[in-house]
Amino acid sequence: MKIISGKYKGRNIEGYNIVGTRPTMDRVRESLFAMIQSHIKGNIILDLFAGTGALGLEALSEGAEFCYLNDHNPKCTSIIKKMQKRLEIQNIDIKTLDYQKALSYYQEKNIIFDLIFLDPPYLAHNCSNILKEIEEKNLIKPNGLIVCEYEKENINSPYPIYKEKKYGRKTITIYRNSKTN
Repeated sequence: MKIISGKYKGRNIEGYNIVGTRPTMDRVRESLFAMIQSHIKGNIILDLFAGTGALGLEALSEGAEFCYLNDHNPKCTSIIKKMQKRLEIQNIDIKTLDYQKALSYYQEKNIIFDLIFLDPPYLAHNCSNILKEIEEKNLIKPNGLIVCEYEKENINSPYPIYKEKKYGRKTITIYRNSKTN
């Protein structure tokens, strides 16, 4: 796996073989980033279930102002920190927290995101709960996007669908916060 475009284009992404991770493959990532291109540059990004960090690193490569990466697995965050050091990335914050603790942490720090990536374990079927918690904690800016990657899940979202695309068994649904301050 490699970063597909931008400042870090062609750099290898490590950790794709860690048990429990399911990295977004290059062709899917390329299609996803084409759909959200205008929502990356200069924006604050959260990758809540970072795994290999591929989505967050791709966003930084494409010009995101700052990226928060979180994963509950310390092996994942350790590899992301090694990549941060190797690529000399300054505008990144890496946490090893359960997603609920992470969302509470960001709320306490009053961090509001322009773009949030949600790629929880498919068997958890909890995108609806996470979206509801993001809304309750006011963690997404007006017109901000939330990208959900999932399989076989019926999602009830407080946000309207902005774009949606299927890739085999995987679906990516992008929600937009249409609420104003």
